This record gives sequence, structure tokens and C-alpha cells, in this order.
Amino acid sequence: MKFLCLGYLDREKMKDLPQSEIDAIMRECRPYSEKLYNTGQVIVDTGLEAVGKSVRRVNGTVTITDGPFTETKEIIGGAFLIEANDMDEAIRIASLHPAVQMTAGEQFGWGIEVRPLHTFESPELKV
Repeated sequence: MKFLCLGYLDREKMKDLPQSEIDAIMRECRPYSEKLYNTGQVIVDTGLEAVGKSVRRVNGTVTITDGPFTETKEIIGGAFLIEANDMDEAIRIASLHPAVQMTAGEQFGWGIEVRPLHTFESPELKV
């Protein structure tokens, strides 16, 4: 079973940090990330840029809106896809992520949301 893990952060708490401090925090992430990857259950891990677009149909017209799109101070900063037998195993794997393991994560509002995926099966669409 596949699970999408969304990494949240409070960007306001990090935006004023000098780049050198952000780089140092990211270097601290590496050992935790390696432990996560070494489970062999991470399919993809990626960070998300702060900019984006939302495409929606509103009153019969396709509209495009600039993002980010959340109404809260927390935004999605990254995502990773894992393979696990069930939610308990998915949580165990996601708990290895630097966002949960590092002390700095608490300071910056880092957290992981774990969501099971279901796929839409059709001859044209293979996931």
C-alpha cells in the first residue's frame, strides 16, 4: 500500500534566518534522511517550492490562482511517497524523517501528515 507523507512547516519562522543557518539545518537533516531512505520503502522524496498555481473550475470557467493556497500559517514544504503494509508501519517510517527527529523541527513547526493513497485503475492510467 502506498502512503503520501506531506511535510508541513511554518515558513514565517524560517524566512528571516540567514541562508548559512538554513544550510546548516539542512546538513543536520542528512543522517535522518539516510536512515529513512535505508528502510527501502521510500519511493520518492521531494521538496516543494513556495510558489505555485491552483487550477479550478469556478462558475463554468477554468480559473488560475497564484499560491500558496493554505489559509493557515503552516504550508506544505515537501512530500514523500512510501510503501508500507498498513498505517502503523507508514507512521513508523514517516517518524524517521528529519522533520520529526530534529530538535529544529519543533522550532519551525515541522510536521508530517501521513495519508493512504488509492489509485484509479484504467487501461490508460497505470500507477
